[in-house]
Amino acid sequence: MVKPEDRLSQLGIELPDAVPSIASYVRTVTHGDVIYVSGQLPIVNGSLVCSGKVGSSVSIEEAVGAAKQCAVNAIAALKDEVGDLSLIYKIIKLTAFVASEPTFVGQAQVVNGASDLFIEIFGDAGRHARSAVGVASLPLDSPVEVEVIVAISQKIVD
Repeated sequence: MVKPEDRLSQLGIELPDAVPSIASYVRTVTHGDVIYVSGQLPIVNGSLVCSGKVGSSVSIEEAVGAAKQCAVNAIAALKDEVGDLSLIYKIIKLTAFVASEPTFVGQAQVVNGASDLFIEIFGDAGRHARSAVGVASLPLDSPVEVEVIVAISQKIVD
């Protein structure tokens, strides 16, 4: 079995440092063998990769890339929490929010950017339940925000 870190390397993805929280919350909360990852924005080097609403100022292709970056940032937060991504047993649920123009209905397509990356990195363990929700706006004028719930193979003691 290929380790998640090896899959990242094969895909040419270098995990960034976990993105700091931008408000009054923590990046991750571990409870028993479940990790809740707070909503991740498509931030690279301290800035959004794009901003605005999908369907007007942000193209579907840009939004798919932004969703993928949200997933990369979520994986970085998980790596920061567990140290070894091989401890991830299952991506349970992905919830994504897409800042959309009122007539835009392609949220599911946008969120595939994140979903597909989790499957590429974690294989069958990356297949998850999902919600893709269109919203009026997101923090920092981000076009996408992704949060995940993950099961790990052993309980982490606080």
